[in-house]
Amino acid sequence: MAGGGGGGGVEGPRQLDQTPTWAVSTVCGVIILISIILELLIHKLGQVFERKKKKALFEALEKIKNELMVLGFISLLLTFGQNYIASICVPSKYGHAMSFCGPYDGPSDDDKKAVYKKHISSIQRRSLADAPPVNCKSGYVPLISLNALHQVHIFIFFLAVFHVIYSAITMMLGRAKIRGWKVWEQEVIHEQEMLNDPSRFRLTHETSFVREHVNPWARNKFSFYVMCFFRQILRSVRKSDYLTMRHGFISVHLAPGMKFDFQKYIKRSLEDDFKVVVGIRPELWAFVMLFLLFDVHGWYVTAVITMFPPLLTLAIGTKLQAIISYMALEIQERHAVIQGMPLVNVSDMHFWFGKPALVLHIIHFVLFQNAFEITYFFWIWYEFGLRSCFHHHFGLIIIRVCLGVGVQFLCSYITLPLYALVTQMGSTMKRSVFDEQTSKALEQWHRKAKRKNEK
Repeated sequence: MAGGGGGGGVEGPRQLDQTPTWAVSTVCGVIILISIILELLIHKLGQVFERKKKKALFEALEKIKNELMVLGFISLLLTFGQNYIASICVPSKYGHAMSFCGPYDGPSDDDKKAVYKKHISSIQRRSLADAPPVNCKSGYVPLISLNALHQVHIFIFFLAVFHVIYSAITMMLGRAKIRGWKVWEQEVIHEQEMLNDPSRFRLTHETSFVREHVNPWARNKFSFYVMCFFRQILRSVRKSDYLTMRHGFISVHLAPGMKFDFQKYIKRSLEDDFKVVVGIRPELWAFVMLFLLFDVHGWYVTAVITMFPPLLTLAIGTKLQAIISYMALEIQERHAVIQGMPLVNVSDMHFWFGKPALVLHIIHFVLFQNAFEITYFFWIWYEFGLRSCFHHHFGLIIIRVCLGVGVQFLCSYITLPLYALVTQMGSTMKRSVFDEQTSKALEQWHRKAKRKNEK
């Protein structure tokens, strides 16, 4: 029982049968209300996508909902099985091996005490239940405590929330980049006759596209890739790049001189790619397990893994810029004089192993790993504090977080839109990104062209 005022005893945790009904009803009502509001917001967003015929974005939203449902099932299984999991005992030699944190060796004893007290108070605040300690026989320890399971539970919640946030950021930055190309599209529609004038002859090296990509740096392979590396950062897509690739796409897949909104097509293509990068595939869950497994104190394996996203992002951007430059070199090698707009050679062979989709899967992995690591940082900050044993080398942690933010921006605003544009230089065209009416019109046009060729 509770003692008198001031320094009396503290009442222990109450079970459900001792809790007022109004308290239980209020808590359940608030949680249900929040869930209904979130479900309605997602439903309304889906209706907006359907009304605007954003089929790819609607499918991406459905995929995010499915991923959230999977995380919900994981959370439910943890809640239901927490007492059973906590009762499992393992030999001590395994129970104390490969820990996240080694003995804390901070700068002073006062710091040690402060961190220890903060950690203990955190445990006391967030304990799930007043469960008795697991009784393991001599030489054995519990596999995982109830409090550790609760912290894993919080981590799953962080994954769900940040997955939605990062997906939204990725799409907004990508669309913002492509929106800037609308001016070029409007200009080329008004000046189409002049740009495609067959009587307009020019020396190949005088065209803007060839002039901007073919220079003394391009003669040496090393300096060529150095040039491509910096070009992706300074200015990933120039007007001449956009116009030339637009002309090549229309000439190969549609009809030369055809009026076609290429910028809108790229935007829909980005939405189609976004549908891929928001998913969490089984191999990505396997990566999460490996990351948690090797995040052992003193191993620094995760510090090495952290370097993968920036290196892969820069490598992909360099490769995509190299594809554009190679197309310019091919034009110069094939023709001394060109008629109208330069025509690029459209082929899957420009890409690694002749598979443009491989680049998208690497981007998917980069975005997921980067988002996971930043989520992991915020979860540790919330659960254990900013200066916990997880962040023993605090300067290194700050560098990792800054790299994560930089990669998120670089991959979403530069690499993914650049991929959406350059991948159109592959051998095939994405019919799925067209609306139903446009797809039917294209099919009819192809049938007519086929009949004309047969005659």
